[in-house]
Amino acid sequence: MEDVLTKATADGVRIYALCTTNLVQEAAKKHGCSHLASAALGRAMNGALLLAATMKDNERISLRLKGNGPLGEVVADAEGSTVRGYVENPDAFLPLKNGKLDVGGGIGAGNIIVTRYLQNAEPFTGYCELQDGEIASDLTKYLYVSEQTPTSVALGVLVDKDGNVTASGGFFIQAMPGCTDEVLEKLENNVNLTPYVTQLLEIGYTPQKMIEILGRGLDVDIKETIPLSFKCRCSRERILAALGSLDVKSLEELAQDKTTEAHCEFCNSTYEYTQDEIKHLLEEKEKQAQLEAAEQNIK
Repeated sequence: MEDVLTKATADGVRIYALCTTNLVQEAAKKHGCSHLASAALGRAMNGALLLAATMKDNERISLRLKGNGPLGEVVADAEGSTVRGYVENPDAFLPLKNGKLDVGGGIGAGNIIVTRYLQNAEPFTGYCELQDGEIASDLTKYLYVSEQTPTSVALGVLVDKDGNVTASGGFFIQAMPGCTDEVLEKLENNVNLTPYVTQLLEIGYTPQKMIEILGRGLDVDIKETIPLSFKCRCSRERILAALGSLDVKSLEELAQDKTTEAHCEFCNSTYEYTQDEIKHLLEEKEKQAQLEAAEQNIK
């Protein structure tokens, strides 16, 4: 099944659903994730994509789960139809809990932190304590506590015994102004009767079909379906520019080495820069400092 996100409305609510099996498998492979880390990373990326779907074009969202569990920090960053992410300790392991991967135990107690990068405005960051580290319930709590938005979030990632992601997706139901209690009660009953996301994906349910099941008995209006992908914004040029923002002393230290390596934690890529490239950055930094000093003398 293709990785897609479908948007719909139904009697005063918006319902989004997605399938991300392929991109989560790609991310898990890039990071060498354990079964547990794959599940946590996939859920976080699913949640970030669903939140990003509520934002305008070119607006970005960052989701961080900072707990005291063995996984360490779990981070997902989504913009439009693309997502990236990482787990601080991708090889973390815990025994199964009730026959399932113990994502809550892997994340532990701590905080969920959500940053929205808006157009023509300062980034907005909100946070609250983790509900249980299972990510879907943590997002539901965050949206209610920090953004006063009643929402239902379901996220799922199925990993087989060989560590391959065989199903990944989720859904997001959010009341809009004017939504009636009757509709919300109907949706709550529908959600309670709906199987797990991964079970639906395993039997071939597309995100649109999931929405139709969740919205049964309501007037569902499918708006659009968009393709999703794992994509990192890093590049050799962008990281070189970031190195150029270092102070003179730091660049002088780097310039002593024949090569300098820079690592992107989001996609696990490593970039190598020659001594000449670092020296060029140092020269540019020194010229800039001289110009600034000259301007100060003129004033």
